[in-house]
Amino acid sequence: MKLLKLTLVTLIAMVSVTALGQERGQGALDNIFSRKSVRSYTDQPVSPEQVETILKAAMAAPSGMNAQPWRFVVVREQGTKDKLASGFNKMIAKAPVVIVVCGKTTNKIGGTNNNWTADCAAATENLLLAVEAIGLGAVWTACYPYDDRMNPAIEALGLPDNVKPYCIVPVGYPAGNDKPKDKWKPENIHYEKW
Repeated sequence: MKLLKLTLVTLIAMVSVTALGQERGQGALDNIFSRKSVRSYTDQPVSPEQVETILKAAMAAPSGMNAQPWRFVVVREQGTKDKLASGFNKMIAKAPVVIVVCGKTTNKIGGTNNNWTADCAAATENLLLAVEAIGLGAVWTACYPYDDRMNPAIEALGLPDNVKPYCIVPVGYPAGNDKPKDKWKPENIHYEKW
């Protein structure tokens, strides 16, 4: 009888763990499929705790050889946001907070880090998913490799020579009712060979 009870308890625990894992997995997928580009924000401030959560998620991204070349500049000052905004990304000036994702282009021994853009891309996606998960909105605005976008950011932020601005992400509470795009295209998938 004790063995039967122990077996039942073990089975119930296994089912509970499996259900919890499936629920967590579904929650992660729901967040991915809910992510959207938000270009309009309310005046409600984004708290330092929210920014820290977003940056912790960004830094949890995979990184080639664990180099973690990403660097982040958090901008709240209006004058700096105005300098970062240009014709294509005016929303930067209107966001409560802007996160500039930068990459250290040199490795630990002073050589070139050829993975910095891939690592910064992974960190940016994690950042955007964290923004979505905590009920905020954001949009990825390109910076690298466009000189007309990078140079104003380098100057406004005082970046050192071995750090390049990868992208600028304005963050805030969504002012509109933005919807995610359905980007599923089976025709873009090939199995085994092209």
